[in-house]
Order: sequence, then C-alpha cells, then structure tokens
Amino acid sequence: MIIDFQSVNYQADIKLIEFTKKRIAKLEQFYDRIVSVEIFTKVENRSDPSNKQVELKVKVPGDHFIIKKICRSFEQAVDLTASSAERLLKRYKEKNRQHSA
Repeated sequence: MIIDFQSVNYQADIKLIEFTKKRIAKLEQFYDRIVSVEIFTKVENRSDPSNKQVELKVKVPGDHFIIKKICRSFEQAVDLTASSAERLLKRYKEKNRQHSA
C-alpha cells in the first residue's frame, strides 16, 4: 500500500505526518488489497475553531473511496477519517465476499 501525505497551503509538522501514516497503515488490517491512500490536510478559512480538514482517497482494485472530515485538530480529523475508512472497507470486503460466493 502506498501512502501519500500532502499538506495544502501550510507546512505540516513531522509528528503529524508520522501519526497520520501510522494510523492509515492500520487500514490494511481491514482490507489487504488497498492499492494506495492519498491524504490531504488543509486549514479552512473560517472563523469556526473546527477548521482542520482531512480528506482520504482510498484506492482499491476497481474502486475508490473519498472520506472528508473537519475537526478542531488534525489528529482528531485523521482518526475520524480512518475510522470511517475502516467501516467502508469492512462493508466493501463483505460485499465482495458475497458476490464471489
């Protein structure tokens, strides 16, 4: 699985990058055929303190998923997007298992 981290319009801290890559690497436990995951982190221009956006593009053979979350911190947004991706991958895996049976 290829993990690509991109920070849009700001310089990401190395701790955030390491945390994100470690958390996203755990997705392989739920579906082992993930081709790549692209991670986009961005600070939204708004007065609300919940302005940290994380977007995941999870590519699997023949399909892809896009998950976006906006939170107060990047770590919280990464965790929420990863949890959503886990649920999606479990459903996707189950659906493919039923089709092949």
